[in-house]
Amino acid sequence: MKEESFLALDFHDLEVSFPVTRRDFLRFAGGGIFVFVSFGELPFGQGQRGVGQELPADFNAFLRIGADGRVACFTGKIEMGQGIVTSLAQMLAEELALPLDSVDMVMGDTDLCPWDMGTFGSMSTRFFGPPLRQAAAEARAVLIELAAAALARAPQELVAAAGAVHVAGAPEERVTYAALAAGQRIARRVDGRVPLAAPSSFTVIGAPALRADAAAKVTGQALYAADIRLPGMLYARLLRPPAHGAELEAVDTAAAKAISGVTVVEEGELVAALAPDPETAERALERIVARWSTPAPGLTDATIFAHLAENAPPGEVADEAGDLAAGAALAALTVERRYENAYVAHAALEPHAALARVEDGAVTIWASTQAPFRLRAEAAEVLGLAEERVRVVAPFVGGGFGGKTHNSQAIEAVRLARVAGRPVQVAWTREEEFFLDTFRPAALVDIRAGVTAEGRISFWDYSVLGAGERGSRQFYAIPHHRTLIRGEGWRGASRLHPFATGAWRAPANNTNTFGRESHIDELAAAARIDPLEFRRRNLEDARMRRVLDAAATAFGAPFAPAPSGRGFGIACGIDAGTYVTLMAAVDVERETGEVRVRRVVCAQDMGLVINPAGARMQVEGCITMGLGYALSEEVRFASGRILDRNFDTYRLPRISEVPALETVLIEAGDQPPQGGGEPAIVGMGAVIANAVFDATGARLLRLPMTPERVRAAMT
Repeated sequence: MKEESFLALDFHDLEVSFPVTRRDFLRFAGGGIFVFVSFGELPFGQGQRGVGQELPADFNAFLRIGADGRVACFTGKIEMGQGIVTSLAQMLAEELALPLDSVDMVMGDTDLCPWDMGTFGSMSTRFFGPPLRQAAAEARAVLIELAAAALARAPQELVAAAGAVHVAGAPEERVTYAALAAGQRIARRVDGRVPLAAPSSFTVIGAPALRADAAAKVTGQALYAADIRLPGMLYARLLRPPAHGAELEAVDTAAAKAISGVTVVEEGELVAALAPDPETAERALERIVARWSTPAPGLTDATIFAHLAENAPPGEVADEAGDLAAGAALAALTVERRYENAYVAHAALEPHAALARVEDGAVTIWASTQAPFRLRAEAAEVLGLAEERVRVVAPFVGGGFGGKTHNSQAIEAVRLARVAGRPVQVAWTREEEFFLDTFRPAALVDIRAGVTAEGRISFWDYSVLGAGERGSRQFYAIPHHRTLIRGEGWRGASRLHPFATGAWRAPANNTNTFGRESHIDELAAAARIDPLEFRRRNLEDARMRRVLDAAATAFGAPFAPAPSGRGFGIACGIDAGTYVTLMAAVDVERETGEVRVRRVVCAQDMGLVINPAGARMQVEGCITMGLGYALSEEVRFASGRILDRNFDTYRLPRISEVPALETVLIEAGDQPPQGGGEPAIVGMGAVIANAVFDATGARLLRLPMTPERVRAAMT
């Protein structure tokens, strides 16, 4: 298999040597129309800055119209199952008046694609989409200019459609994009002045489209980092500590070195067995004898919440208005609660993997990563190279959820390849994945709030510890409120957490929405108002009210003051610019405490929906994944040892447990597109907790709501 086949998705005609300069790129790519963009001159939104790096001022190619009429779209974003391989292609095809199947996506290649901060935060469509559309609109204008010369017509007489430019009213008088691009090398720079297509004219955007990667994935043709093979490559198995905090005191590698074909690398804390096949590497690793220091007795999953509370740093106010004391004086009733969530693993289907080749003063890395350009910088620093000498290629990524923003497996491969002088692949086992990956942090939410005799929230005193700010700001109409953020949240290990924590799908928002929406239901129950009416009474945000009402219409069943015995729940949230309401119906087995979710309705306002089919898939994926953190997923640990190292004890939702799902996408085509990969998951903990309360009268204050905890809450 040729190495170039790993570079892109269906982009066959670009074969180059790397690293490349921009001049090399144009030379090797041959004829065609190239559209470049100067990032600094286009509006990208705040999400593209804020990671310590400004967008570059150099020109980056967004697209190329080839001599065969096909269009290559270059993006630093990666495809990890979220479907942007299709939706970004739709945005490009719409502006270019091109059939969708004429677009080839080139994704996550640092030598070919424009710089990108990484694929996370549901920002691909929101922040990469607008400049991509602008570049495509510029290309359309270039094509019309060329066609005007070819057809001896004025540009205003011409129309672009279906991969060609024709005279308005005379479609037979036409010239194809392929004919216009053939034999030419035309480079244009986006200036942002060409108007975009109007929503009323859309034919590709907003039309349901099948996933462009579906066939490759269901037939097993899709390549992931662990699937890539190079001549002479070695497989690595690395020595790992038995617990977080353990230190290597002594190591004996003689028995491993005695195995034919095995190379043992000892470089500081990095000890690895390399072999031509993974089985031999594993056998060699088993023969390495290591002595580790034993970490002192420390935290466990049973003591972590007391530790968080005892070590809470001072808070920072994220949002406030009015006066809490004045609001408390207006309250006819007050409710105070603490809500908790456990550590949760990313548990992506694909464990971290990478293949690195170091030769001739340059390195190429194929990695399962959400952040290729960040990895390029990290590898360059480790090797002492300029970033231009490092190339990162991201094949398909089998799920990330924030966990693959960390690239330690790729750095391990780079270090080993440098020592071995041959390509080295590092593919974590499932046990390594559970030990080495970051976790969603355990967290506490403390809320004290009051309601007037008229059923309006008069004050809201909110504090979140250990999770972070996202999703914590108040959107209900509360005159007196304060939101306090305590601790570093998910941004890496801190003194609050015994091991590394990290972003986990909609980081912090799952925690904050669980606390907020559970407490909203607590207030409604205390006031003897049904949870739907209570929310309506305390919402002035027209957009959220519209989403809430759309969900209620689809749900179809009336709500009553909880607990009603029917098992209905509601949760609202905002994430990545998208407004979402979930409604659920559950059954609870009182003898066992088992919760069975029967139905979930999700209404979502995500602005302009690029691919309705893809958006529904994302919603359904969020709901299914959300069942896990709500009901069963929890990382157990003791003194640095991770006790759940595989799916035999770490329980994910089963297919048989997925409820009936219904998605309502609000028509909002006049609004910019917003994030779709995370919003629907943020309310899953709260909507199920609220439904359990409605069914049983038992309030679950800790996630996950295991049968044991549900049964205990009912006694």
